[in-house]
Amino acid sequence: MLLLTETAAEVVKSVTSTPQGAEGAEGGGLRITSSAPQQPETPGELQLAAAAAPSENDQVIEAAGARVFLEPTAASYLQDKVLDAKVDEQGNAQFSLAVQRPDMA
Repeated sequence: MLLLTETAAEVVKSVTSTPQGAEGAEGGGLRITSSAPQQPETPGELQLAAAAAPSENDQVIEAAGARVFLEPTAASYLQDKVLDAKVDEQGNAQFSLAVQRPDMA
């Protein structure tokens, strides 16, 4: 299952609690989908967007008050990954992925 770092959880909460992000909706989160017709092969085939609620078949990940919704194809690709994030000097969020180490689970 996808893991979120503490920093990623804070950035997800920040992105999804702004008026532009999920319209400040209670229960909103960051939704990750795949643009590939099959399971994605690279992170570049994933799309992130604020969402007011998960879609019917989404896997919901909750960490430190942050919610991430994974559509099934993206969830399969992300099952052994860790989502991290940072905010640049202009205030833009940048997410990155790494493979989980055995000691992280």
